[in-house]
Amino acid sequence: MTRTLILLFHSDLSRSKANAALAAAAGKLPGVEIIDMQAAYPHGIDLFQDGEREAARLLAAGRIVLQFPIQWYSTPPLLKEWQDAVLTRMFYIAYEQEGRVLEGTPLMIAATAGNTPDAYRPGGRNMFPMTELLAPLRATAHRCGLCWTAPFVLYEADKLEPVALEVAAAEYAATLEHWIAATSASEAT
Repeated sequence: MTRTLILLFHSDLSRSKANAALAAAAGKLPGVEIIDMQAAYPHGIDLFQDGEREAARLLAAGRIVLQFPIQWYSTPPLLKEWQDAVLTRMFYIAYEQEGRVLEGTPLMIAATAGNTPDAYRPGGRNMFPMTELLAPLRATAHRCGLCWTAPFVLYEADKLEPVALEVAAAEYAATLEHWIAATSASEAT
């Protein structure tokens, strides 16, 4: 089975309840590697200094998960920096050696949000469904030839009681396990 790479973009994982719980549950799965990107790049990601290392990390993975909290209807700043440095390198500077090789890799988004699911609908408090808020990432996946998977979204992430958070983390791990098995089966055919 190929490796599953989870790139976790949280500004301070030590203060996180939800993303930390999700990562802990995912980390128990075989073949899963989790990288705390903020710890790895506390001062940001540079196209030239860090791009090659991150491209190699992606190319060694069989599937990729981008995990993060939704912040003001968007991704955390470090995730955008990562896209600019790593994907620009892979798909514009070194396409033949890197970008083309990454194409076809399965991608999943795992996002946490503070509000209720009902808030993410037309007319809801946040006006747009989560699928629309994640559309830029889906467009990026399409542009890079990555196989988009339905996102895992945990709502009310900062309000969950410990038992509910444990259940959510188990659901995340089960979702990942199913996805890993499905993408592993498609690799074998």
